[in-house]
Amino acid sequence: MSDSETTKIVLFKGAKVRKTLHHGEWWFVIVDVISALTDSTQPEGYLKDMRRRDEELAKGWGQIATPLSIGTEGGTQKMNCATTEGLFRIVQSIPSPKAEPFKRWLAKVGYERVQEIENPELATKRTRMLYKLKGYSEDWIEKRMRGIAIREELTDEWKNRGARDRQDYEILTAEISKATFGVTPSEYKKLKGLQRENLRDHMTDFELIFNMLGERATTEIHRVEDSKGIPKLKSDAKAGGDIAGGARKKLEDRLGQSVVSKKNYLKNREDKRLR
Repeated sequence: MSDSETTKIVLFKGAKVRKTLHHGEWWFVIVDVISALTDSTQPEGYLKDMRRRDEELAKGWGQIATPLSIGTEGGTQKMNCATTEGLFRIVQSIPSPKAEPFKRWLAKVGYERVQEIENPELATKRTRMLYKLKGYSEDWIEKRMRGIAIREELTDEWKNRGARDRQDYEILTAEISKATFGVTPSEYKKLKGLQRENLRDHMTDFELIFNMLGERATTEIHRVEDSKGIPKLKSDAKAGGDIAGGARKKLEDRLGQSVVSKKNYLKNREDKRLR
């Protein structure tokens, strides 16, 4: 495949940004990004000035920028390119009102579905980046990502052991939730004032931890007892949830407060905006 075939053009607010596949990942032409964010007619000069101003950026430039072959109207040229993560570092040094919208745009176009299917790790990186852009802490993101992996393990077990449709999954999930937290997922969303949002994206640290414990315990019970069929899976789900629910109650007794919380990320974000 020629360089011109691997070079693609994407648009950010009407500005053209070239990208190319390198080691199975999209790399973006850095001067195109500078031009899109600053409207500079001399992005190369702007970039040199920026590196002079930001000593840390200058020190790490060798790890951020890589010369790659880019197809242009005048033929193939070597141009400095960066991955999604590298561009995030560069954008930090650009005082532009377009910076935040650009970050959100970049997280979407940097990890496309075709690549994610070929390389599942890119899907994970994109998910992490999107949570980071929304303002979640690194600690919370780590728990959320682990929870996603545990949930996928559990649903794989359900699929292989007799769950057939969405209703089966909802019934089994509700059993774990009721035993773990005393409420079903729909009741939990109502408590947090959510509608169509993902409940787990609005859980606190402890809620995520106990949710993981209930689902991981259920998975292990299925495997050890070689469970088959919805009635047995449902019984296991309650047992796994009971284990997590028992641990939750012990913690609540010690702390003197409930783990089940009305807090949600949307509300916390709104509160911060009002300050």
